[in-house]
Order: sequence, then structure tokens, then C-alpha cells
Amino acid sequence: MKNKGIIVFLTVVITGLCLYYLSFTLVSNSVQEKATTYATDESGNIDFDKRQTYLDSVWREPVYNFLGIPFTYQEVKNTELGLGLDLQGGMHVTLEVSPIEIVKGLAGGSKDPEFNQAVEMARERAKTENDLFVNLFYQSWQELAGDRQLNTIFATAANRGRISLESSDTDILNIIDDEVENAIDRSFNILRTRIDRFGTSQPNIQRIQNTGRIQIELPGVDNAERVRSLLQGVAKLQFWEVAEIDQYGDALQQVNAFLVEEAASQKANATGADTNALADTTDLESDLARQLAEGGSETDSLGTSVSPLFSLLKANYGLVYEVRDTMAINRVFNREDVQALLPRDIRFMWSVKPQVQDGMELLELHAIKAPRGTDQAPLEGDVITDARQSLDQTSRPAVSMQMNAEGARNWRRLTAENIGNRIAVVLDNYVYTAPTVQGEIPSGQSEITGNFTMEEAKDLANILKSGTLPAPTNIVEEAIVGPTLGVEARNQGINSMIAGLVLVVLFMVAYYSKGGLVAIAALLFNIFFILGILAQLGAALTLPGIAGIVLTIGMSIDANVLIFERIKEELRNGAGILQAISSGYDKAFSAILDSNVTTFLTGAILYSLGQGPVKGFAIVLMIGIASSFFSAVFITRVIVYWMSKKGEKSTISFATPFTRNLLSNLNIDFLGKRKVAYLISTSIIIIGMILALTSGLKFGVDFTGGRYYIVEFNEPVPASELKVGLDNEFAGSVEVKTYGANNILKVTTSYLVNEDNEEANREVENRIKEGIASVTGFNFIEDANQMSDGAFAITGSNKVGATVADDIKNSSLEAMFFSLVAIFLYILLRFRKWQFSLASIVALIHDAMFVVAAFAIASAFGATFEIDQVFIAAMLTVIGYSINDTVIVFDRIRENIENRGTGKLVKMFNDAINQTMGRTLITSATTLIVVLVLLIFGGEVLRGFSFALLIGVLVGTYSSIYIATPVVVDLMKRELTKDPDTPTPAPKKKVA
Repeated sequence: MKNKGIIVFLTVVITGLCLYYLSFTLVSNSVQEKATTYATDESGNIDFDKRQTYLDSVWREPVYNFLGIPFTYQEVKNTELGLGLDLQGGMHVTLEVSPIEIVKGLAGGSKDPEFNQAVEMARERAKTENDLFVNLFYQSWQELAGDRQLNTIFATAANRGRISLESSDTDILNIIDDEVENAIDRSFNILRTRIDRFGTSQPNIQRIQNTGRIQIELPGVDNAERVRSLLQGVAKLQFWEVAEIDQYGDALQQVNAFLVEEAASQKANATGADTNALADTTDLESDLARQLAEGGSETDSLGTSVSPLFSLLKANYGLVYEVRDTMAINRVFNREDVQALLPRDIRFMWSVKPQVQDGMELLELHAIKAPRGTDQAPLEGDVITDARQSLDQTSRPAVSMQMNAEGARNWRRLTAENIGNRIAVVLDNYVYTAPTVQGEIPSGQSEITGNFTMEEAKDLANILKSGTLPAPTNIVEEAIVGPTLGVEARNQGINSMIAGLVLVVLFMVAYYSKGGLVAIAALLFNIFFILGILAQLGAALTLPGIAGIVLTIGMSIDANVLIFERIKEELRNGAGILQAISSGYDKAFSAILDSNVTTFLTGAILYSLGQGPVKGFAIVLMIGIASSFFSAVFITRVIVYWMSKKGEKSTISFATPFTRNLLSNLNIDFLGKRKVAYLISTSIIIIGMILALTSGLKFGVDFTGGRYYIVEFNEPVPASELKVGLDNEFAGSVEVKTYGANNILKVTTSYLVNEDNEEANREVENRIKEGIASVTGFNFIEDANQMSDGAFAITGSNKVGATVADDIKNSSLEAMFFSLVAIFLYILLRFRKWQFSLASIVALIHDAMFVVAAFAIASAFGATFEIDQVFIAAMLTVIGYSINDTVIVFDRIRENIENRGTGKLVKMFNDAINQTMGRTLITSATTLIVVLVLLIFGGEVLRGFSFALLIGVLVGTYSSIYIATPVVVDLMKRELTKDPDTPTPAPKKKVA
């Protein structure tokens, strides 16, 4: 075998990389187990606050050493294979930056009635129309103001130099668009700073391109109210005076002496005591202080010790510490006994961005002149009218800012009193810059200079605008997964994956004997590579991701089935074992390549256009396709060649006595029954569509907007009774159904669907709680783990605004459309005949409509499945699977045409279907096995997904035989009828 060494080398390298990246997951789990052990008392109860405190204490400490390279716990967590919110619990939030205040701010708070009415009209339209607010505002303005120009509103003193009475509407709208985009960037940076310090591991924040939305995931959070308050709070920009060292230096010396004395006392008390016992009984805060004092203390020639407050300093100016030491310093300053030693008019604030010096990340702790108990700064940020990146006199990046008249007066006084001192620019209690005042600034025009890069100067200018152009953020989509729901989903996913793998192993060994063992080896490599590559990419494993792995288990077998069926065919034709193996791999290659590429295309489109959990599924699907292609085609070839190195004397086999000639030599006239198949398909689809139009399909909140809540009780509660009671609370706009168990219900409502504010969220949730309590007589509790008789808890929830729902629907339709276009073009490129491309698309549309019809028919019989984002993922998977089946048949047709010409078209197509029937049925069987396992064990979240796949696999197999291939025949017969003298080429040997 050629290139065997390269394949072995690549396998070893990929395996090594996967082991390396997955090792971080093992280390992370080990640290978390230690934290759990530390936080568990003698009765076995876990103090989760204590556990989190332990994890915080080691966050920036080395916990893993790989070949002499130390990794902190933070670095380990950033590299591990993380779990999605649906597997560990947490909160997913999509925020929309409101541009209304930006527009009003640029207009200088204009009182013009037409302007304010246009803003209100645009606000109302934005609730139902999926367009940018600026466009909606301009449409409303034109309706109200007619030919009146926008410059009459926006040509203000604050906008001098940018907008004048000569500015056109287009110019002004471009400026508004730029300011809105800057506001989104500003909000993104502010939110990123907030969540980085929120205290959760692996928070994720990203902008959703071409929208004003920001998506945030916070794993493990259990205080949704705090998260909402944190994320939706408007950033407050302030200017504070920075205290000099002589104003608080003596106090720091007292703090140092106090800490040294405390550490010495603790060390004396600990003499002779067992270290491990001490760790279990001593309060963690005191223990950490002791360790820091011992490990970081220094002694000079006079025997004077210093505490970590001084020993951890990394610069000879101010309070500068390494980033990893900031938590320990915070712990010191947050102590009440330490605060009692500090001046009452001093507060400490960290710089927002670390500076890298000598390979260390350093942060400065600024002493701010701010009396405790007050947030009133000497100067607030709302006095700034403009800020922009500029260049100083030496052409270095700088920031210029302009203030209004009131701000200019206060700024003059503040700068006059602080010549030679620093003034800190503070946002959200973090110092963004603290420049030194060079002299009194009599006007409101100032310039901030420093060692800025262009990007840093631009960011600072953008931050300074947050005072005059605030950009409130509204939660337009929210999902909360409780920890109990996450654990349950994780167990269901793992069970389905293991069950699917075991059943496929048994089937493959029973059907292909030793060849089946080779296929299983490739499958194990495939799963290992998927997990390793996910870890390398820093992606999280979600429940739809596990579904993708389960599906990959079934689909990755396809390549080996195709190869083994080809080998069996060659053996039946009299070839020797080595020749049969070589021919089997060579002839199967093009079909495997084509089927994998088409499925990969659907995965790529799903990833680029999908949102939320759909992206997780698409990532796993694409990685699974790539790794299964490598493992099934190349790794198995190396194994098979090694097992058959003795030639005819080797004991390798690809069939058992029972399966040796099973499904071979078939001669069924499939195409003769194509019109009957057309009639059956058309009838079922028409019936399904009529039911869908009359009875309707059940769309999830992803597509309709609304809110749902997962409610858990300690005993069964009839869904119908609860619905009747809640209908009174929500005027009939509520649906209740069981969710996986008879004591868990899913309550969905469209009440206040167009309201995205916190008051509406709170009102809906309170009505749900009050309604359930009124109907059942049960009491609401926050923690489902403390469930008792007569209690209920909300273990999960989801909220999708109407405009977000429109976006999801549009992106889903785009994904479907572009998938079909990509497949059409690829089939045309590979098969060189438009008939194959068109037939493929006809079959795929047939499959999609059949699945929708099946959902409608199932609903008519009482089995209702929601159509949501995960359903779209299932539909695209069905498209990928169906085209996979179709391409296999088309590939054999292409081979037959090359060998036999087009003389007996129908017989040749029938032969192709019969020749590939073994592969078609076996692949369908293995895929159906795992889909059934997913349907049974995958949990309620994936129930609709699994049902769609079940129907899709069945109808995809059917359509490749009775729809796609017959359509090609009908189209090509017409072509041949037009050209009856089409020559029949002489048979030739296939070269793959």
C-alpha cells in the first residue's frame, strides 16, 4: 500500500494532539473534585459558595505541569473540552443594544414634536418589523415631516464640524449608523469586562454580525436576577481624583503590620498540627492569608517582615501587581478589619486592562478620592459632547474630548486643583486611564495623551462617549437551564451515545465478521478525534453536539459498509483477497468522497447561518464527517492491509456464512414501479400539507416568539388541569404539556411577546408562579434539589423576542435554500449532467416536505412535536443523509454508463440500484439503530429532532430508490428521445 507511512504518521500526530488537549479536561475535573471534597462537610453536604471560593483561589495558580510548562487553572479551563449550558446548567442571553438613546443624544434631546413622534413610531414598529431602527426612524420621519430635512434637528452645537444645515439626510443617516455601530462596540467591550469579572468559568460573549445584538453564555450561574441586572445596567462614566501615596501610605503600613502579626500568630498556633486536618477545619480566607504570608513574605537585614500587600508588588511606582495576584489582594482589602485601618475618603479601583512587562501581566490598583457610601464623582461623564481619536503634537495617537458649558466650568475647577496630579477616567468602577494634569484647562476642549496605540485611542474615545450617548441593552432572548436539568440532559446524552455505539458494534461484527472489528476500530478513532478536535478548537460539547456524535456513529459506518460491499463483490467475481481489497477501496473512494462533501456542505451552511445550539450540532457534524473520512478510508486501509499481509493465507473476512451472499444478485424492477411511488409520495405529502394548513403545526418559541418555563413538581400534575387554570391568568395564550416525565411540565405563553423589558419578564414569571400555586396549592421554591411535598420549582426557561424569532425563521429558510443550491452545483460539477442535479434537488424537496407532512400527521394522531431551531438542524441533516444515499446510487449509475453506455437506460439504472441495495439497507439499518436510541434515550429536548431524523432516514432511503433515480431516467429518456442516434460507447474498465 502506497503512503502507508504518511497515514501512520498523521494518525500518531493527531492522536498525540488529541491526548494533549483532552488531558486538560482530566486536570480540570481533578481540580473540581478537590474543590468538591474541600466544600463537603461530615454529613456529605456541599457548600457551593465554599467550593466556588476554592476554585477562585486557584484560578491563577499553576495546577498542571506538562513537560516543564506550567498551566494555571484559568489556562486549563480555557483549553479543556467544555460543556454547553444544556449539559451543566447556566444562562444564555441575547441582548439588543437600543439605538433610541443614540438618536436622541445626537439630536441634543430635541423637543421637536415631529422628531419625538417619529422616534416613538419607530419604537413601536421595531417590535414587529425586522429592520434596523435607524431605517424605521427615517421612514417614520418622512411620513410625518414630509420634505423637511434631518439637518433641522441634528445640526446642533455639539455636532459642529460633523453636521451642518448643508448636510443631506444620507450624510446624517450615515453618521447615526456610525454612532450606533460605535455604541454596539462600546457595549460589547463593557459587557465583556463585566462578565470576565462575574466569577464563572468559560464565559462566552460574541457579537451577532449584521445585527445590534450581543450573545452571552454564562455556565453555572444560578442567580438570573443578578445576571439581568448586571447585563442591562447602563454604564456610568465618571472622573475621579487620584490620591497620592502620602495620603494613604501610613495606612498601608498599618495594614501590613496587622497582616504580618496575624500570619505570625497563625503560624505559631499551627505548630505541631496536622496540615491536612488544618486545611479542613480552618476558614479558607484565613488559610489563604497564612499561605500567602508564608510563601510571599520577605525579611530584610533588620528582621522586618512584609505581608503579601508589599511582597507581591511588581513595580516601584504605586500598587502594581500581577494579574494572578489580584484575587488575593482583593481579599485583603475587602476585609472589614483592614478597611477600618484605611482612610474613609479613599477607595481602590483596578485598571481595566493589564500591561505586559517582562513577560508578566500587571494591573495597577488606583487609590481614588471617593468618600465611602457615595457614588457622586466630582465630574460625571454626561457632560462630554464629543470624543474622538486624534494625534498629539508629536503625531502619536491621542484622544480629544469636548464638554458642554457646565462640564467645562467644573473641568476648569477640577484641573486647576489637581495640577501635577492624576485624574482617573472610571467606568463601571474600573479605571480606563489616569492621565496627569499638566495645567488648568479653561475650556471644555481637552487632549489625553499617553502610550496609546491607534486601536487603544479609538477604544478610549468610544468609552468616553458612553456618558453623552448611553446605549441601554435589552434582553431579547434568554434561556436558563437549571443544574438538575443539565445533569439529566448530560446523562441522557451519554446513555444514548453508549447504547448506540454498543448496538452498532454488535451489528457490524455479526454482519461483517473481522471486517466489522476494523470498522469499529475506525469508529472509536473517529469519536476520539471528534472530542480531541473540539477541545483544540475551544468549543463546548452541547446536547445537540452529542446528537451529532450519535448520528456520526451511524453515518461513519457508511464508508466502511461501502468499501466492504465492494470487496465482497470483487471476491464473488473471483478476485483474490489482496486484489479485492485494493479494488474495493479504489472503486468506493469517489462515492465516499462525494457523499461526504455534500453532507459537509450542509453542515457548513448550518454553522454559518444557524444560531445557538444549532451551531454546536453543525460543528460536531463537520468534524465528524472529516474525521470519519480519514479514519474509515485511510486508517482502516492500513489495518486491513496489515491483517491481510499473508495474502490468501490470511484469516481476514468481510462476511459471516449467513451474510456472505445476502442481498447479492438482486434483480428487482424498481423503476417499473416509479409511477406508483410518485402517486404514494404525492398523496402522503398532500394529506400532510392539508392537515398542516387546517390543524396547524406546533411552532416553538424560536419561531413564534414568547416564553416557556420548565416546571418540576414532587408528584404528577395533569397538564390539562394546569392549562385550564393558567388560561385565566394569560387570557388563553398559554400551552401546557408534559416534558419527559409526568411530574415535569413545559408551560409556554405568548403573553407580552413584544415586550423585551425586565418589568414584562418579571410580570410573566410571577403570573406563572401565582397561577400554578393557585391551581395546585403548591408553594414555589428556588432550588429543585430541596423539593418537598406540596412544592414546585422552575428548573429552566427560555424567552425569545418577536424580532429574534423572525431572524431565526429567516436564517433557517436561508440555510435550507443555500444547502440546496450548494448541493445542486456540486452534483453538477461531479456528474457533468444537469439531470442528476435536478433529480437530487427534487428528491431533497420531496424528503423535506415528507418530514413536515409526517409532523402534521403525527400531530393529528396526538403526537405533537415542536418545530424549532433543532428541527431545522434535523431537516438539514436529513438533506445531507438523503443526498448521501442518492450519490451512492448515482456513482454506480455513472460507472455503468461509462462501462455500458446509455443503450438500455432503465435496465442499467435498475442494475445500479440492485447493486447498491446491500449498502443502502445496511447503512440505513445502522443509522436507524442510533436514531431510535436517540429517540428513546435522548430526552425531551431532542424528541422532535429524533423523530424528524427517523422519518428522514426512512424517506431518504426510499427517495434515493423511487424518486431521485426515476427522475433522472425520465429526464434522460427525453434527452435520448430528442437524439435517438446517440452512440453507445464500448465498455471500458472503471478507474476510480
